[in-house]
Amino acid sequence: MGGLIGIVLGLGGSYLATRAIGLPFALVADTVAIALGFSTLVGVAFGYLPARRAARLNPIGALRHE
Repeated sequence: MGGLIGIVLGLGGSYLATRAIGLPFALVADTVAIALGFSTLVGVAFGYLPARRAARLNPIGALRHE
């Protein structure tokens, strides 16, 4: 979801910037797909890996550790 929000905000900002300086706005689908893929990869990596590590912990030991 964060990747989609970032893409929408980035495209909106780019559109406004190009309009302000008088350049044409060009939407390249390949760039949007790469950005979405990268944000998905980062989200999965930083969500799955800590969850997997936490799932392997002993619950009692995890609660005692501060």
